[in-house]
Amino acid sequence: MSKKTFEESMKQLEQIVDELESGNLPLEKALKKFEEGVKLSKACNKKLDEIEQKVTILIKDNDGNVQEKLLNPQDVDDNS
Repeated sequence: MSKKTFEESMKQLEQIVDELESGNLPLEKALKKFEEGVKLSKACNKKLDEIEQKVTILIKDNDGNVQEKLLNPQDVDDNS
């Protein structure tokens, strides 16, 4: 089984939250869903941390300093 994309994991996490918030699950099933949600949440956070590290590397200057810039919407290409 291949790994889920970030978007697939987030969608599944949203579905789990909806199910838990409905209050219609038996306790044991709700606990299993909660455990699944925690795992998905950790996987999503790990992926975000990895992406943040990549972005930080990409924005370092020649001296190794990270220069934070505000992103202008005009700088984003919608076709990418």
